[in-house]
Amino acid sequence: MKVFVLALCLLTAPVAAHAQIDPLKLADPFVGADGGGNTVPGAGVPFGFVSLSPDTANGETNGYDSQSAITGFSFTHVTGTGGKSKYGNFKVTPTTGAVGVNNLAFAKTGEIASPGYYAVTLNGVRTELTASRLTGLMRVTFPKGATPGNLILDATSVVTLRGEGQRATGAHVDIIDDHTVSGWASFEGGWNPAPYKLYFYAVLDRPGTSFGAWKASQGKLLQQAGKGGLDGEPQAKTPADKAALMVDYDTRQEFSNRLGAWASFDVAQNPVVELKLGVSFISADKARANLDAEMPGWDFDAQKAKAETQWRKALGQIEVLGGSDDQRRIFYTALYRSHTMPHDLTGENVWWASNEPHFEDFYTLWDTFRTLHPLLTVIQPDAQRGMVRSLIDTYRHTGWLPDARIAGANGMTQGGSNGDVVVADAVMKNLGGFDIRTAYEAIRKDGEVESDQPLLQGRVLKDYLALGYVPLSQARSASRTLEYTYDDFAISEVADHLGDKAVAETYRQRSKGWEKLWDNDLGCIRPRYGDGRGLENFSCAYDYPDKTTPWWEAPFYEGNSLQYSTYVPQDVPGLINKVGGRQAFVAWLDRLFDGGHYNQGNEPDILAPWMYIDAGRPDRTAERVRHILSSQYGTGRAGLPGNDDAGAMSSWYVWSAVGLYPLAGKPLYYIGSPVFARSVIHLEGGKTFTVSAPKTSATNLYVTAARLNGKPIDRATLTHAELMAGGVLELDMGDKPAKWATGGQ
Repeated sequence: MKVFVLALCLLTAPVAAHAQIDPLKLADPFVGADGGGNTVPGAGVPFGFVSLSPDTANGETNGYDSQSAITGFSFTHVTGTGGKSKYGNFKVTPTTGAVGVNNLAFAKTGEIASPGYYAVTLNGVRTELTASRLTGLMRVTFPKGATPGNLILDATSVVTLRGEGQRATGAHVDIIDDHTVSGWASFEGGWNPAPYKLYFYAVLDRPGTSFGAWKASQGKLLQQAGKGGLDGEPQAKTPADKAALMVDYDTRQEFSNRLGAWASFDVAQNPVVELKLGVSFISADKARANLDAEMPGWDFDAQKAKAETQWRKALGQIEVLGGSDDQRRIFYTALYRSHTMPHDLTGENVWWASNEPHFEDFYTLWDTFRTLHPLLTVIQPDAQRGMVRSLIDTYRHTGWLPDARIAGANGMTQGGSNGDVVVADAVMKNLGGFDIRTAYEAIRKDGEVESDQPLLQGRVLKDYLALGYVPLSQARSASRTLEYTYDDFAISEVADHLGDKAVAETYRQRSKGWEKLWDNDLGCIRPRYGDGRGLENFSCAYDYPDKTTPWWEAPFYEGNSLQYSTYVPQDVPGLINKVGGRQAFVAWLDRLFDGGHYNQGNEPDILAPWMYIDAGRPDRTAERVRHILSSQYGTGRAGLPGNDDAGAMSSWYVWSAVGLYPLAGKPLYYIGSPVFARSVIHLEGGKTFTVSAPKTSATNLYVTAARLNGKPIDRATLTHAELMAGGVLELDMGDKPAKWATGGQ
């Protein structure tokens, strides 16, 4: 105990000195916005639904790219995702001169961003953005001599992906007075094309000199300023005309129909106009209540400071010392990205009556169960509890634990039922605060009941239960088999924890089904038909999908057998045995990396660099992980290895940089090669866990000895209980491999 106290005392001064560094100045929202990262550069707060961000003419799922012109600023986005997008709602575009709703695309200058803040100049108009959980605030400064200044709201806007994906199906705009507008719009299409309806309530900080609603179809402006309009409706108002103007629009007849509102201002004497907007899935009145609760005043700088306070608290959960300037910037940017999704919509559950926390836009657990949710369990336990409770509540009311969810609908299920692993991770790590029995019921259903809609929830079980694997007659057969078997292991862990020994043993046996697809001659997983025959003309390195196979129907989802064959986290010793022993296993992993098959930009093999540890080669893990950190992540706008996948890729960096890595679903972490001399992880209850590696460097990447709270350990693993108890993990680093932890796991 004395050694432990001494170690803490020795650490106090340097950590306090490091606390002077402001992580907000290191985190860069632009990292990953280009190059396929698809991250959102605009303003939000941790897990906030409102993501007030610029949209561009050629944006990806995030609505944005750096090269094309900005078309406006919408209040809702997903971040770091691939495929078709969702949201991009209630876009506001500042303009000068005559009011128009066409050709709203402007080159940008002076673009800057930090957590909770974004600013840019378009055609001389400076726009600044900040946000809270359910509201957004814009401060617009028009150029001198430009009058009028206009704000144009498109109630039907979406992230279009060059015309594909989403579309509005209906909308309503209510011009309440000269500075207030509310309404709703309904949408369909995009990723998980289930429809949704979203309400808004927007307020200006001063009256417009003229204002009104507009309708446009096929690119033609149908409503102009002034009294009267289409079919004699009063489409514009002056401050003296106080009667509310309500406009409904059924957009189902035309794909290009749009509906919105506008206001013009005399900006000759006062060039600044502010607009705040609240959103709600429930009603316009609820959107107004959200706005009143979260943004009662008009102090932009104070609201920005509130957002920054939330981000400082979130980013302060891990303090790092040492490393290079770029490594610290990449780290805090990655930690920032690990707090963006899923979105906290507690109080906004329009889909069923419940008092439980409610989160949407998991988008998908197939990505995030591996690294993001284990990270949140450690540094954001209350948020993670809320997410787990929300998933369980979704099961209660929809009948299924989702593998993916967005905008009030489950799906699309890419592989297994990975909510099972999220539940098991929470159970085995004693997260607490949720209904374990209902959670157990939910994961048991995944393992025992044939899905009514396999695309959206649950599993395809009939052949799997009969054969022990998913045959080629089913889509994604090989990758599903690997995921199902690990999901079954997760269920067995929870069953064992609850004392249900017979069920635990049944699922533990099922978790060995991956062996049925193992090909000893090829040394990899080989898809099989129902009669046991292997797929003909098969190569372990053959990438799927190809031009002859629809991507959703391929035997391996977004990858090849070499990548997927590493995904047996429930039985790495069994995998080592199949390959031919530890030395052969190391060579087998080397084939993946040295042959150029490893893909950091996709999830199936991101555990692979850490699996050398199981063969007693932590030095190889150090080499592989350090190379990935330095070569696949950067400080530029294309600084991610691929889609951030709602924080999965960023949280991989966070774990790896501090020298730990989670085995999702198990209360266990690998110990790796930290890039920082010291990483202090703040835990629940005021405890801290410190990873201390004072001699680490680009050349001193090998752990040569380790001590946990002063006691030597000769293992490259750490239990969750050891981590959460707090303390210090001291790592001696050298430029050559040593005998430390060479006994394997």
